[in-house]
Amino acid sequence: MQKLNVAIIGQGRSGRDIHGKFFKSEANTKYNVVAIVDQIEARRVRAKEEFPNATIHADYTELFGRTDIDLVVNCTFSQQHTEISIDLLNHGFNVVCEKPFAKTYEDGCRMVNAAEKNGKMLNAFQQSRFAPYFVKIKEILTSGILGEVIEIHSTFGGFARRWDWQTSLDHAAGNVRNTGPHPLDQALALLGFSDDISVFSKLACYNDFGDAEDYAKIILTSPNKPLAELTISSFNGYPQPLYIISCKNGCLKATSSEIEIKYFDPKTAPKQKHIVTPLENEDGTPAYCTETLDWKTETFEIVGDVFDKGSEDYYNMIYDYLVNGKEMEITPYQVLKQLKIIDLIHAQNPLTIKPELRK
Repeated sequence: MQKLNVAIIGQGRSGRDIHGKFFKSEANTKYNVVAIVDQIEARRVRAKEEFPNATIHADYTELFGRTDIDLVVNCTFSQQHTEISIDLLNHGFNVVCEKPFAKTYEDGCRMVNAAEKNGKMLNAFQQSRFAPYFVKIKEILTSGILGEVIEIHSTFGGFARRWDWQTSLDHAAGNVRNTGPHPLDQALALLGFSDDISVFSKLACYNDFGDAEDYAKIILTSPNKPLAELTISSFNGYPQPLYIISCKNGCLKATSSEIEIKYFDPKTAPKQKHIVTPLENEDGTPAYCTETLDWKTETFEIVGDVFDKGSEDYYNMIYDYLVNGKEMEITPYQVLKQLKIIDLIHAQNPLTIKPELRK
């Protein structure tokens, strides 16, 4: 099998602990890491130990001119994603960019335009689309067993305080750009990437030591689509399901490891008709409108997670596109719709950059 040569820019939590971990795993049979880039010397030393067959560099521009690299993974600081990705594309590289894809919709458009101009592939690392729990959720909803989807509620986060660079607005940080691309991408996928989405949102910064939001509530609505309510919060002190989905004939509750559904069959349910006269019991006393439905429940254990199986399936998609010309399930144009929504969320909730935190 043909293998693709990969360069990774950045050896932080993403570049090393997500992308690098996958490329070193037994699940990876399609890629060779041939170059690692990081500005920090200690990380370069460690990278040489972990990727002994790769060249190690302090600056990504040292990759320019190489013809043995099929794909570059951009895991730099969030505020650097746009300019570095465009530079790579202009120098003839295919690029996978970590989330957030860009800080703004306009920046995302510049990236997509650069890819089209140079005839190169550009994609965003939205591996949560391939998270095993989300794949199963889509399968259940598509089956129709729960009936029409009415409301999608997702909750991402826990209880935590942060003080790193991902709490700084100058670094394109905050819950919406940091964690948000995962639930937003999933929500848009469930809404069919509608072009007509209305947004209501609330952002706030309470405990983080930077100036970016650590709380986000986002509601998405679109004509003839379910309502999607997203909570991306650092204040969830009690474990909560990732998803609660309400449907016409039942509901779904999902964590990353288990999905439970509860539903009834409308074909076998008691036959009812609309009446306007008062309801009475057999003894003539007032009655409440109630019935007994034959509820069925099913539980599904989820194998694999967003980082192992999600990363594997994501990079299989990239490989199939580059080697076999197969259409990608995740496209930059889908991510641009996400960026439009993120721009609107921040426009609805302007946050003040603290002068002492300016870069």
